[in-house]
Amino acid sequence: MLRNAVFIAVLGLGAMSLQAAEKIPSYITAAVADSGRPAEDKERDANRKPAETLAFAGVKPGSTVVELFPGKGYFTRIFSKVVGPKGKVYAVSPPRVPDSSAATRAIASDPAYSNVVVRVAKPPVLNVFVPADVVFTAQNYHDVHNVANIDMAAFNKTVFDVLKPGGVFIVEDHAAADGSGARDTSTLHRIDPATVKSEVTAAGFEFVGESKVLANPQDDRSAKVFESGIRGKTDQFLFKFRKPRKK
Repeated sequence: MLRNAVFIAVLGLGAMSLQAAEKIPSYITAAVADSGRPAEDKERDANRKPAETLAFAGVKPGSTVVELFPGKGYFTRIFSKVVGPKGKVYAVSPPRVPDSSAATRAIASDPAYSNVVVRVAKPPVLNVFVPADVVFTAQNYHDVHNVANIDMAAFNKTVFDVLKPGGVFIVEDHAAADGSGARDTSTLHRIDPATVKSEVTAAGFEFVGESKVLANPQDDRSAKVFESGIRGKTDQFLFKFRKPRKK
C-alpha cells in the first residue's frame, strides 16, 4: 500500500512538472533558445528562469514592453524575440557615465533585434510616450529608491500612466527581511516585498498575483546580493500588478 502511494505521489509530481512546462508558450521557449543570445546570458538561465518569468508576465507576440533599467540586456533580447515584428521593446536606462545604455544600443543596432528602442531617463521620468502592455523591472526596483530625492509615488504613477488599461507592471527583486521597508536598498540591495506592494498599489494598481519561481528559502536575506556565496541565489519575489481596466 505504502509503495503504491509513493508511486502515485511520484506520478503526481511528474504530472505537475509537465503541466508547469506546458504553461510556457512555444514563442517564449524559442526566444530563450535564440542563438543570438550571448553564452554568458544562457549560463544564467538556470538561476534567472527567464521562460517562467516571461510566461508569468504574460508577454506575447505583438506586445509593447517597457523594460526599466535593462543593464547589459539579459532580458532585452528575449523580449525582442517574443514580441516579434509587430511588437516593440522600449529599453529605458538611467543617465550615467559611462553610458549605461551602451549595451542596449548595441542590441538595437543589430537587425535581429530591430524592434528594440533605447531610451535614457532619470526616474521618475521614463521618456516613453506609447501605451504599453507590460512594464517590467528585474532586480532594480530597490535601486529606484536610491535615486537622490526620488519620489516613489511619482515614479509608480508614471508607470501607471504609461500602461494601457489592463496592462501589467512586473516587479522582480531581491527580498529583504520582513518589516525592513527600504532600509537595505543601498546596502544589501534588497527591499521588503511588503513595501513594494504598498507603494505600487498606492499608485492605483491592483495586486493580481505572484510567482515563487525565484524564491529561495535557504537565503536568510541578511547578505549583500553581490557576495560570492549568495550571488545568483538570492530569495527573490516576482509580483504582478495590473492597471484597472476601464469600466
